[in-house]
Amino acid sequence: MPQPRSAGPRQGPRQGPRQGQRQGQRRPKAPRDPVRRTAFDVLQAVDDRDAYANLLLPSLLRERGLSGRDAALATELTYGTLRGRGTYDAVLGMCSDRPVAKIDLPLLNVLRLGTHQLLGTRIPPHAAVGTAVDLARSVSGPGQAKFANAVLRKVAARDLDAWLGIIAPKDETGRLSVVHSHPRWIVNALRDAAGAGEVEALLAADNERPRVTLVARPGRSTVAELGGEPAAYSPYAAYLAEGDPGAVLAVREGRAAVQDEASQLVALALTRVEAGGPDARWLDLCAGPGGKAALLSGLAGERGAHLLACDLQPHRARLVRGTIDPRAGVAVADGTRPAWAPGSFDRVLADVPCSGLGALRRRPEARWRRGPETIAELGPLQRRLLASALDAVRPGGVVAYVTCSPHLAETRVVVDDVLRGRDDIERLNAPSYLEGVPGLGEGPYAQFWPHRHGTDAMFLALLRRS
Repeated sequence: MPQPRSAGPRQGPRQGPRQGQRQGQRRPKAPRDPVRRTAFDVLQAVDDRDAYANLLLPSLLRERGLSGRDAALATELTYGTLRGRGTYDAVLGMCSDRPVAKIDLPLLNVLRLGTHQLLGTRIPPHAAVGTAVDLARSVSGPGQAKFANAVLRKVAARDLDAWLGIIAPKDETGRLSVVHSHPRWIVNALRDAAGAGEVEALLAADNERPRVTLVARPGRSTVAELGGEPAAYSPYAAYLAEGDPGAVLAVREGRAAVQDEASQLVALALTRVEAGGPDARWLDLCAGPGGKAALLSGLAGERGAHLLACDLQPHRARLVRGTIDPRAGVAVADGTRPAWAPGSFDRVLADVPCSGLGALRRRPEARWRRGPETIAELGPLQRRLLASALDAVRPGGVVAYVTCSPHLAETRVVVDDVLRGRDDIERLNAPSYLEGVPGLGEGPYAQFWPHRHGTDAMFLALLRRS
């Protein structure tokens, strides 16, 4: 993991109260340490109001004028703290005289932030402790600042490896949970999906900062225009080594975008299957916020086909409208209660709502936000959407069932349940439509992995209606 070089806020001479200002009178002022305050505000919003770090952080950076090294440090502190929360809470539990669950949330987030600086970065310990204590004083008061100082000095007494030797449980699931900062239920689910021999590499990959992958939308941009390294697997992708994606002209103009490579490939695979007849009507059943729809609409336009992109939520449909080829259609529609007649489409993408366990590199807070009950709650909806997609496609047409999760209960179990008793559906060998991508499994399904492919853990089933 790249380490930030900044050791803390710049310190200037301490200024006394202005002439005419009463001693002890407070006046509004900007935070002394806007970098750490920004990271703290994101952590707090994630817990307080279920905010998404990947949406909130960029807006705060712009609002507060943070760029360059300051923005990079705020980003590292935010995401590093979210990824390491499970490990850091275990360390804090050893260093505090009160249970972690009893620590007021704002103070706890300050302690997590300080612990990440001490154990996950090269920031000098005195700067890590000092800046955290200052932050604790500003958000929780002087008394809590003393508590933070005492706790973080204990944390600073050992490095991460030494702490792991003390806090890691003896049982394998517990050890993996604490060492790699994932809840136990996710460790078990990922072991079932990836296998015992690969689960530790997968958990470690979830804690690596993902590279930025761009997509050149067909007919609107080219890979050469993106300026990065051409991607390993998708012909429309490039890896951005550094810098702000928004600085790329094609991204600013909406002709290119940030999109995970596996997300591109599952959409591309749908377009590579022989449809066995007319190929003019395509459907994206759950299109919001529009990444896959934008790719599909460009490819449909090049072939003379028409894409209809649907979403149940009006605000998500509006997002789709802003990304897709202008020739494509957008509708607010419930995919489980379709307005179209059965057999209306030649190709259908069912990228269904899921737990998001395949995107924990980019949305680390999701591991703390959801529990195993999420899987059970989503299962009926996933089954209804897949059944609707299969009814929407004509005989000979193709459906792609996609989830950004490797959890077996969201992937092959859903497909198997829906296809049970249906003799009109053929499972196609999905890896064969992703030529050049190794390690997707033996089929008929394809599973991408962070530790194998450097992508999100996307699942793909390709199904033909006979």
